[in-house]
Amino acid sequence: SGSVEEGSEFEVVGDLTIRGTTREVTLAATFGGTGTDPWGGSRAGFTASTEIDRRDFGLKWNQALETGGILVGHAVGISLQVQAVKEVVEEEAREAALG
Repeated sequence: SGSVEEGSEFEVVGDLTIRGTTREVTLAATFGGTGTDPWGGSRAGFTASTEIDRRDFGLKWNQALETGGILVGHAVGISLQVQAVKEVVEEEAREAALG
């Protein structure tokens, strides 16, 4: 669909590159709503998160602790908060685009 309701949950799939290694990741996303900023612009808010295994990106360094276990875990959480700003198009450009 071409619209998303506030509070709607969806998935965003894309490529993530870390240190030259690219993997496809899926983020669980939520549309937070729209609003007007102090300058009269229109904004939309989104959050998204996922968890990756850092070893999948070649990040294998670690160190054993004297008390047992390892210094750095394999799972890495990624969390995003995004604001999208609607672009304002000048009237002449809009008319030219429409022909």
